[in-house]
This record gives sequence, structure tokens and C-alpha cells, in this order.
Amino acid sequence: MLIFSSCSGEKPDNSPVAQMARRLFPEHAQSFKFVIVNDSTDTDKFAIESVDDKIVISGNNNNSLAVGLNHYLRNYCNAHVSWYASDSVIMPETLPVLPSKIEGSAKVDNRFFLNYCTFGYTMPYWKWADWERLIDWMALNGVTMPLAITGQESVWYEVWSEMGLTDEQIRNYFTGPAHLPWHRMSNVDYWQSPLPVSWLEDQAELQKKILAREREFDMTPVLPAFSGHVPGELKDLYPEARIHQMSQWGGYDDRYRSHFIEPMDSLYGVIQKKFLQKQTEMYGTDHIYGIDPFNEVDSPDWNEEFLTNVARRIYGSIAEVDPEATWLQMTWMFYHSKEKWTEPRIRAFITAVPDGKLMLLDYYCDMTEIWRATDSYYGNPYIWCYLGNFGGNTMLAGDIDKTDRSIDSTYVDGGDNLAGLGVTLEGMDVNPHMYEFVFDKAWTTCAEPDVWVETWAKSRGGDSDSLVIEAWKVLHDSVYNHLATCGQAVLMNARPMLVGTDSWNTYPDIFYDNATLWHIWQMLLAAEVDPANPGHNYDVVNVGRQALGNLFSDFRASFTDSYNKKDIPAMKMWAARMDSLLLDTDRLLATDPTFSLGKWIADARDFGATPQEKDYYEENARCLLTVWGQKATQLNDYANRGWSGLTSSFYRERWHRFTDAVIEAAEQGKPYDAKAFYDSITQFEEDWTHRTGDDFVIVSGENPVTVGRELALRYNPYFY
Repeated sequence: MLIFSSCSGEKPDNSPVAQMARRLFPEHAQSFKFVIVNDSTDTDKFAIESVDDKIVISGNNNNSLAVGLNHYLRNYCNAHVSWYASDSVIMPETLPVLPSKIEGSAKVDNRFFLNYCTFGYTMPYWKWADWERLIDWMALNGVTMPLAITGQESVWYEVWSEMGLTDEQIRNYFTGPAHLPWHRMSNVDYWQSPLPVSWLEDQAELQKKILAREREFDMTPVLPAFSGHVPGELKDLYPEARIHQMSQWGGYDDRYRSHFIEPMDSLYGVIQKKFLQKQTEMYGTDHIYGIDPFNEVDSPDWNEEFLTNVARRIYGSIAEVDPEATWLQMTWMFYHSKEKWTEPRIRAFITAVPDGKLMLLDYYCDMTEIWRATDSYYGNPYIWCYLGNFGGNTMLAGDIDKTDRSIDSTYVDGGDNLAGLGVTLEGMDVNPHMYEFVFDKAWTTCAEPDVWVETWAKSRGGDSDSLVIEAWKVLHDSVYNHLATCGQAVLMNARPMLVGTDSWNTYPDIFYDNATLWHIWQMLLAAEVDPANPGHNYDVVNVGRQALGNLFSDFRASFTDSYNKKDIPAMKMWAARMDSLLLDTDRLLATDPTFSLGKWIADARDFGATPQEKDYYEENARCLLTVWGQKATQLNDYANRGWSGLTSSFYRERWHRFTDAVIEAAEQGKPYDAKAFYDSITQFEEDWTHRTGDDFVIVSGENPVTVGRELALRYNPYFY
């Protein structure tokens, strides 16, 4: 039998796309055939057709094959592959036969994905299983240029050791894992250090796996290069070096400020060479490097000649090591610090690099298209990017139709140097359809927004119940018609106040009638959908979370009105309703692990080899989501999100303390002391980040059970 099988059976297809099919839907994997065809053009393209009993997908490379596969899954199987490793792929029992051949081609060569911040707000504690699914998702959505910055601290450790720094100095210079993106962007050093040696080793091995898989799918990973960010201690070893302390960032004390060595200093080239050679030895190279010297920090000198020299020398230093090098620069700083980055300064910086060797990421085109204000970046290649999310804030936001029009307009008016489309999201847990739509716009096969949304709805359960399609139609028409802005958050996630919010990080305004969202939620709840469909479950919880969060604003307004009227019984009633609503929201969120603080903390603790290390990682994880950094900094609540456990133990507790304080003041006939409450709640927030040894109460029906934290975190917890 074995001889017969080996002689007569087809040779297994071990191509990257075939292996992905076996990972995602093994029951149908053998029904696909993937064929790479040689093409005289440089354009990515795919074709799909039914041949005998196979779905045959051909393309010019593995990336194009994956896009063709995704087109078939989405448009003919009503199937969706999410970026979550825990989500199954729901496939039809019988694969649909195509009546005719389908062909598609890319409109742009490059499709960029990720943001430095995503490595903090979503992925700091990811394991290989999480990355493996994300890379599958990237391939299916045609990503060709993923940001690949994992594991760079291992390279820097070797560089700084050779430069004379001690183990203690180097690991203290790094930040905790969740804050490493901002360390890498030269914003903050030393915070929640020292970084454990085990972390460095683990991330180096993880990066090797990530890069190998991305390259299998014909992606060009963007690795880092030296931007000028150095440890402050380097100045003691090299006192003649032109090293500057950078401007204050994020409300941190001076001791956490970063340092920058001028690229014109001879030591800069030495460091660049060491880093690139060691990185290439460890991880290889694809000849494109992300370098962002002044992201949200000031240049030491705003003279245009200085900026020209900086840019010229940065590129020259990488070209000396890698003559094929291209520099990839995000242009967020031109938007964030637009009063300093004037047009002449931008021009001086950008045009200092040889033609075609600097590629710009137009980072926040959903808000501002900088290419329009810079004569298409003065002829340099650039990528139109959709950001769509800040800090992982869980708000329903995004404008599909405007995004569609903006991309089409850029195709027409953006110039021959338009090099691609990209997604630069800060967090991955919200509005996934917006990002998939942007990547689909890179291909000739992308449908108009209303058709595209209907197709999306079918993959979320609309193939079995039309209520899902109707719900998504209303979402498209009435909710997803306003861009995502910084600080969007439901009021329950904000620091408590009688009126408004105390920070730009929690902005609860909505641009639709909440009654419309309740109607959408009712339709999703009433739909008869396979309970195994992860997309539908996610949508039910996500829409419900927003509807309840919007309602909380009404409850707070009624509480404040009762306070103004000195109606204490009404105040107590509204306080109880606010508390109950927070509790109900937490219970809803606990039904989907996507919205779970428990998973976030469990993933962090998994990295610890000792109880002390586990607590270290948990404190780092708690900090980023809440106080962010130092006590009472300007980034407090920047990464707020609607998650079970976080809502009950953090947001609910803040509001409970607030309503108690206001009611007590009213009962005593005194004005509410907002300053005293602010001080007390600030201390509570700080204490919460250090709570790494508590037991938790799991509520199941009428019987609360107290369990140890490790078990609780594995439970998909509702805990407080």
C-alpha cells in the first residue's frame, strides 16, 4: 500500500502558500493548487480558476498567490482569516466552483504594514503562534513591506558592549518590553529597566522565525538602522563626541530623556557600521532600513543646513555598509510637530538624500496627506498610509467612503513617485475591516465600498442570516463615516469628572445617534449565526461595548444634573446605574478573549522564568494600559480600551470612588473637592499597576469563587 501510494499519489505541495492553507483549513487544503508563473513585467498579479476538482491559483510570486487565495476565500467562500491565532476559519462544506477565470493585478508595488507603536500596544508579549497567524494574514492581504523591529536589542547589546558599556548600563538603558517602541524611537530611556537577559535571547530567536516566514512569502522586511540614539553613558566614554540630551517627551522626568549623537560626528559612522554588520550577521538584510531620528523630539538645531547634513550623513553611513540600501522614513514628525517642521526644513531634510534612496511613509493620510503640501515629497517615493487607531483605543471609528475616495484621488494626482499603500495602525484590536479594505484597494479586484462591506458582512455570518448584512449596511452608512482621531474613548474609560474629561486621551464624542447603534446591536443579537463564527461573536461584543459605553455618558449627565439640583436620592440612583452599567459591560466583554485583560497579563507573565520576573512583566503590562509611564504624566489613559478585567478593576473602581466622593460632599453640604479626588485617584492608579500578587474572584452564575491569579488569568476572566 505504501509503495502504491508513493508511486501514484501527487507529490505534496510544500510551497509557503500550500503550507498556509494546511494551517488554516486543513479539510480543504488538498483542493487547491498553487502555481508560480514567470512574468516579464514587475507587476504583482494572480489568477483563479476551477480546473477539474481543483481551485487553481496562479501568480508571479508567493505573495500574489496568497492574495489570490484570500480573494477566493472572501468573495466565494464567505470565509475570513483574522489576524488572531485563536480564531478558526469557517469554511463551506463544499468549495464553490468558479464559472470563469478571475484575474487581478496590483496597482502599486509596495504594501507597507505596522507601526513602531503596534509592537507596544498589541504585540509586546506575543509568541510564535501569534506571529505565525499574523504573517499568514499579512500574506493574504498582500503586505510586502512589514516593519520588522523585534529582537534589535540583542544587536544593540553587542554594539554597546564593544563600545565599552557594562551589562548593567546597557540593560538599564533599555525600557520594559511594552515601552520598547518608544525607546527605539528615541523618546524615553531607562523606564522600567533593567530588561532581563532572557528577554533579549527570546526575542532574538523570535525575530529569526518572523523574518524567515516573511521572506518565504516574498516580503521585504524593514529592519532598523542607527538613527543617532545613544545611551547617555556613552558621553562619559567619548567626551569629545557631539552628544545632545533630547527634548522632554511624554511628561517623563529628565533622567528618562534620550540622547542623540550628531550624524556628522565621526563616532556615528562607527556605530552605524557595527550595528548593521551585526544585524546582518544575525538576521540578514533586505536592503531597506527604518530610520527616524526626530520622532516627537526636537532636532538639536533647526537650521536648514544642519538638517541637510543630518539626512545626508545618515544615508551615507548606511550606504557605506550596504550600497544597495534604501532609507525608509515615517513622516509622522512632519504632522506632529508641524509648527517646527516648516516646508523649507522638510525640503532641506528630504532632498539631501540621493534620488530614489529615501522612501517616505505618509503616515496619517486619513487626516492629512502631507504629499499634497510637499510637491509629492519633491519627487521621492512615498507610501499613502491609513493610521486609523491610536493606542489601541476600542472605538468604532473610520470612514470607508472617504478612504476610498482619498486613495482613488492619490492614484490620479499622486505622481509617478507614489510607491504604495500602507497601514500604520497603533493597535490591532479594533475596526479590522478598515485595514483589510485599504489593502484590497491596492488591487484591481477591489469592489466599491458598499459591495465590499456586504461581502465582509457575509463572512461575519451574513451568509446564513441577512440581518448581519443589514446591520453592517447601517454600520457603514451611519457609524463608519467619521475618521478615527487621537484620544477617542467611551466616557467610562476616562478619569471621572462631573463634566467633560480632563485629558485629550479620552474623548467620548460620537457622530451618530446611539439609538442607531442599539438597533444595529439588536439585529446582530437576533441573527442566527453559527456560534463558532469568531467574526460574528467579535462584532456582537464590539458593537455592544460601544453602545453601552455611549449610554454611560447619558448616565453621567443625569448624575451631574442631580448633583447640581442637590437631589441626593437621584444622585444615589444614577450612581448605582452607572456602577451596574460598568459591571454589565465587563460581563459582556468577558465573553470574548479578544477583549480580555487576563490574556494580556497572562501572555506577559509567560515570559517570566521566576516569580519576580513574572511580576516584572505584569507590572509593565499594567502600566502601559493605564498610567502609561510616570505617575500623572500627560499620557495617562492614552492606551485605554474596553477590556474585561480592566473595566471592572480599574475604570469601575475609579467611577465608584468618584460617585461616593460627590455624594458624600452633597450629604455634608460641601462643594465637591475635585482637587482632592484627583490626588487620591492618581494614587489609586499608581497602586493598581503594582498589583501583581492578588487573587481574583471569578463570577460564574450565583457562585463567586476565589482562585489564584495564574488560574484566573487562564479562565478568560471576569475578575475584580
